[in-house]
Amino acid sequence: MTGIPLLALAKRFGSAVRHDGAGPALRQARHYTWRRLTRRAASSLNAPLAKATGGADQYLHGVWQTLAREDAFHIQKAPAVHRKRRQIAMIADLNLPQCRKYRVEQLAAFWRARGVEFEYAHYQDIPRATRILQHATHLMEYRLQTGPAADMIRYEARRLRLPILYDLDDPLFSVSAYETYRNMEALDPRMKAHFVSEAPKYLGMMNGADIISVSTPGMAAHTALYTERPVYIRRNFADAETLDEGAGAMSQASADDGLFRVAFSSGSQGHEIDFDQIAEPLIEFITEDKDRRLMVIGHFDLVHMPPALKDQVEVVKFSEYRSYLAALRRANCAVMPLCDDVFNRCKSAVRVLDAASVGIPAIVADVGDFGQVVQHDTTGFVARTASDWLSSLRYLAENSVRAVEMGRAARSDLEDRWHQSDQAHIISPELVDWVEA
Repeated sequence: MTGIPLLALAKRFGSAVRHDGAGPALRQARHYTWRRLTRRAASSLNAPLAKATGGADQYLHGVWQTLAREDAFHIQKAPAVHRKRRQIAMIADLNLPQCRKYRVEQLAAFWRARGVEFEYAHYQDIPRATRILQHATHLMEYRLQTGPAADMIRYEARRLRLPILYDLDDPLFSVSAYETYRNMEALDPRMKAHFVSEAPKYLGMMNGADIISVSTPGMAAHTALYTERPVYIRRNFADAETLDEGAGAMSQASADDGLFRVAFSSGSQGHEIDFDQIAEPLIEFITEDKDRRLMVIGHFDLVHMPPALKDQVEVVKFSEYRSYLAALRRANCAVMPLCDDVFNRCKSAVRVLDAASVGIPAIVADVGDFGQVVQHDTTGFVARTASDWLSSLRYLAENSVRAVEMGRAARSDLEDRWHQSDQAHIISPELVDWVEA
């Protein structure tokens, strides 16, 4: 019989006796021995078992039933009570690269730097998700909605007596936010209907957790309208990748071709509506000098591009992060308009962080977290009117030395205030205490 080494088994049995008592420990030992003798899996990570019980969403059902029959289903003490070490399991929707970077990988780096073990899994990777739960003291969930797989994982976490945090960086649970979200105007109406129909699933998952973390103060205020759970803030920040790749882009010398470039970046569909907010001042600025360019990076339907600008537009397709920052570095400044609606008031300032990482100033709308990150007239400008947008653009174009200084100040501020840290404006102290206490 192969499996876990005898010494490891003895240590596990001793730990079970100390934490759960002799009776439950003996029952678990008998159950393990029976599974090994009958060539069952030594853990719940058994693909044949999943197949036999009807698929991934029933992956754990057979294990649960066996544990229940053997009177070994319930854990007597929560792992966080009797373990000095802390280990976080994060189960997340990892489909979106930007979301994975800022809400999962950043968090992993943050906690590992504090000596906390951190593992994560895509919610549809049931074997890995189940495995990391078995070793965890805390569960964090990101961007999950109720459904067979997520519900099964949540049930197992409750069986293991794990405290649960739910994390979200967009108000996906909010019908009121979707209904007034201007960006939806650029999409097929069926997409909006789909998002609205999914909102209760996110709300159900969120309200089943013990505490909630979100990315901005605006998001926290809106979330509080939908839940009685405690809501805390964990802002997106400039991680090692952003700082290093940004510094790399800044170090690459490029020939000055005499053009003044204004960058507009879009990481998802629908931002043509945001662009419309500054179309008039941008047209006036770009067209008053033949050596000015609008550089569009990422997703943008050029059907919505004003005809007056088409001869002075450069388009850069979205690619991997390093290439994106290299393109952004070619600009003299970045513009970040946002419609003032409920959904956008929840937005973080990741595009500001990107611009600062390559040392260029940003002109931003006073919506979401933009105005909290940009220091007006120092690292960029906060524009509230069309006149503000036009005057800020003209100032940077006419004062090239000052524009470079503001870009450097933005980079310095990024390194000082918006890097990975446990400062209260980056992560609420209550979230640190929730894990480490």
